[in-house]
Amino acid sequence: MLRQFRSDVRTVFENDPAARSRFEVVFTYSGVHAIWAHRLAHGLYKRRWFTLARVISQISRFMTGIEIHPGARIGQRLFIDHGMGVVIGETCEIGDDVVIYQGVTLGGTGKEKGKRHPTIGNNVVIGSGAKVLGSFTVGDNSNIGSNAVVLREVPDNCTVVGNPGRVVKRNGERVGDRLDHKQLPDPVIEILKSMKKEIEDLKKELRDKGKPNTIEEGEWTDDHFDI
Repeated sequence: MLRQFRSDVRTVFENDPAARSRFEVVFTYSGVHAIWAHRLAHGLYKRRWFTLARVISQISRFMTGIEIHPGARIGQRLFIDHGMGVVIGETCEIGDDVVIYQGVTLGGTGKEKGKRHPTIGNNVVIGSGAKVLGSFTVGDNSNIGSNAVVLREVPDNCTVVGNPGRVVKRNGERVGDRLDHKQLPDPVIEILKSMKKEIEDLKKELRDKGKPNTIEEGEWTDDHFDI
């Protein structure tokens, strides 16, 4: 148990440059407090002391602003940064070395029975305000962008942005700093850039063939699009 506590404190220092001392982490970090309370509640839950487990989880929710259902299974070295508004559902499973920022929801999408919450792989970062809803897997080494809404399975080594969430693959490798979750590509912007490049290429091709370019700069109208 003491070894686990030390690992939790060490995880904070590895992920939060604002952490200054062990005393500060132990007494002021709500994410650490929520994880410790969850371990106690989860132990009672596995022994079928469901009501007492829920009481402990609700007290933790009141004190920390983080709601973790006692039935959720959490791996090693989870780091919840700030954590206000984080919700983790009953059948959620979280792997090792996961980072969760404030406002994240790992929830379900309906009243279905059984496994109804996501499974989060190892070494995953979930950005502020992201919603991961449903019974599917988020693969290892993936990044979920801030405010993304993820409703389908995410392969390993991917980033997800947008609403609904869109996967952006980068040669099977994690992109950039795993904690810099604001620096993620936007697929919509990438498509617009691609379209702009194609238009410029077509205009250049027309000029090279010596044909007059009937559409001058600044003269684009709705009549030019066959919608």
